[in-house]
Amino acid sequence: MKNILDRFLDYTMIDTQSAYNPKTVPSTEKQKDLGRILVDELKKMGAEDAYMSDNACVYGTIPANYDNCKAPSIGFSSHLDTTPELSGKNVKAKVVKNYDGKDIVLNKQENIVMEVSKFPHMKNYIGNDLVVTDGTTLLGADDKAGLAEIMNMAQYFYENPNVKHGEIQFFFPCDEEIGCFGTKQLDKSKFSPTFAYTLDGGPIGEITYECFNAAEAKVKIKGVNIHPGLSKNQMKNSILIAKEFLNMLPDFETPGHTENYEGYYHIIDFLGEVELTNLRFYLRDHDKAKFEVRKNRIKEISEYLNKVYGENTVEFKVNDTYGNMSEMILPHFEIVEAIQNAMKSVEVKPFFIPMRGGTDGSIMSFMGIPCPNICTGGHNFHGRYEYVPVQSMEKISSILIEIVKSFAK
Repeated sequence: MKNILDRFLDYTMIDTQSAYNPKTVPSTEKQKDLGRILVDELKKMGAEDAYMSDNACVYGTIPANYDNCKAPSIGFSSHLDTTPELSGKNVKAKVVKNYDGKDIVLNKQENIVMEVSKFPHMKNYIGNDLVVTDGTTLLGADDKAGLAEIMNMAQYFYENPNVKHGEIQFFFPCDEEIGCFGTKQLDKSKFSPTFAYTLDGGPIGEITYECFNAAEAKVKIKGVNIHPGLSKNQMKNSILIAKEFLNMLPDFETPGHTENYEGYYHIIDFLGEVELTNLRFYLRDHDKAKFEVRKNRIKEISEYLNKVYGENTVEFKVNDTYGNMSEMILPHFEIVEAIQNAMKSVEVKPFFIPMRGGTDGSIMSFMGIPCPNICTGGHNFHGRYEYVPVQSMEKISSILIEIVKSFAK
């Protein structure tokens, strides 16, 4: 059996990059390459039913190992894919042993340096072994560190059969990075634990049980095109109306101006010409009432512009995409307390942050499987400066072991 570092390095070498605007699930067939390896490893660790669905979701169950088990069934989940934002092909991860607190040269030839002045959290890991990139790709700690930590936990229970544990279920979905499409197709006949944990977070100690309420708004603005030399009082330029629409949104309620529990309007697409302009927005807020205000703001602006420029000039559609999982987790807060207690038992200081994004755990929570999120130990996800300390991965895997043991007492 492998140690956690070797396992993680093996996973990073498999290209599992997903793709935006998919026509199929999975968005890329290569995600199945890692899925097949995980199925094989799970079977070797006692999950005899392990398999991968046609849509590249891996399932498996390790049965309880003692009679009259009353422990709840616990699920663990990390996703297969890496972000489309930077290449995950030919990842050449390297280990900086006994990190000295100085800048790290990732690629001497390309002069790519990970500077402490830009990433001061690096100093928290002096003396640790850091897994870094060669500066030309991402690392894939999001979420292959999570996969390695979960599989290392499974290996522990396989190698220590005298340690009591209840049923442990596994779910490794595809396409989390592009909209949690794998989890949206979860087969509850194959994965239906009492509760679950995703491993898809940041620095060691981080716990998340809150995320945004999220919606997507699509706005269509119709104009009238007339030859510009003859257009006075006749031309209706949809691009200029779109500009008015944007000006009616708060300037400082955007992703670049907000943090923590502050919500935002995020314009992500603007495609226009005189006769037709299409806008697309992400609307986000942790607070449900404020979230509804944001959705209503789109409606109010559209209605106002229709009064100014004529009926049906502006059409809009707002669709919810996911909800704040705290709504489903707070009634079962003992599963969050179990993370805290497990962290303290291995001398890790827990801390809470609100997730400023979506998570497979949110989808699962609203499917009836309460699912908070646990750290993976990684930093600088989705980029060439991504890194993860080996010691953090080891500790986090120990935290998972302690969680499982705590419910089997």
